[in-house]
Amino acid sequence: MNLEERGVASGDTQVLKKRAANWLQRADSAQWNEQDQAALEAWLSEAPANRVAYWRVKSAWERARRLRVLQSAEIEVGAPTQRRRRMPIWTSVTAIAIALLGVGASLLFSGPREQIFTTGIGEHRIVTLAEGTAIELNTDTVLRAKIGTEKREITLDKGEAYFSVAHDAKRPFVVVTGSGRVTDLGTKFFVRRDAASFEVGLLEGRARYDAANRANNGSFLLEPGDVIEDNGRSIGFAKKPTSTLADELGWRRGVLVFDRTTLADAAAEFNRYNATKIVIVDPSIANTTIGGTFEAGRINVFAQLVHNLLGLNVVPRGDKIVISR
Repeated sequence: MNLEERGVASGDTQVLKKRAANWLQRADSAQWNEQDQAALEAWLSEAPANRVAYWRVKSAWERARRLRVLQSAEIEVGAPTQRRRRMPIWTSVTAIAIALLGVGASLLFSGPREQIFTTGIGEHRIVTLAEGTAIELNTDTVLRAKIGTEKREITLDKGEAYFSVAHDAKRPFVVVTGSGRVTDLGTKFFVRRDAASFEVGLLEGRARYDAANRANNGSFLLEPGDVIEDNGRSIGFAKKPTSTLADELGWRRGVLVFDRTTLADAAAEFNRYNATKIVIVDPSIANTTIGGTFEAGRINVFAQLVHNLLGLNVVPRGDKIVISR
């Protein structure tokens, strides 16, 4: 998927490339400082298209520099009596980079291209990769895919996704997060990542989970019903019935399934899918349990049910629903 396919028009891609080239030129100067670096990182975080444009221009620029060095060497070896007037190094490199990003871009980026898939709050999206793997993205998810001839690598930056992997023994399918990696061994599984932890649950087949960034680095072979939660410091392991895992994947059909779930946890789940947020101001009711199946997008219906069944006060306040005793 290129920039145009992600909703960035062809003219806009040229603007982004020029902006990326400007950032690279500034970063190459002696005046570059921490404030400049922070501004660059803020620009990169504004949109996936910004990051893609920056990476592509940077790759072209680095190759252009190599070509410039080779060109300079050739001039010195066979230099004529009258010295040629040289272009400033940045001007020369930029010109070569722009050329590489033009007609010859397909040669420069012949390796696996990174595809970026996203969903907004409350969105549900299904994508099918060229090699046959189907991925369902849950609410507020960012996922990057790089499919090559030797391996297939997915990076889950945030959110949740369900994978139905087209198994290929010659090309491992790997899902990477901050805490570890899941390797497909013929699998259907889900992965969920938030700011504090990472969770993987296996529904069919087998998978291997490799922990990372800790002294007790370990590898775990997962079978159907296995669930691992990794917070970067410790790993929790559980065995759940496949029916329980199916309930946890209720989002695939637009519902949330609660079974003796605390009101605090139920509210947190609804908040993932809605711009309006539930706020529980009375700690004494946070552990009250609730059960049932609810449409993920109908947060007002859930709040009304809490009022009717539990007798709690429910008060809308702008973009919040405040619940108290």
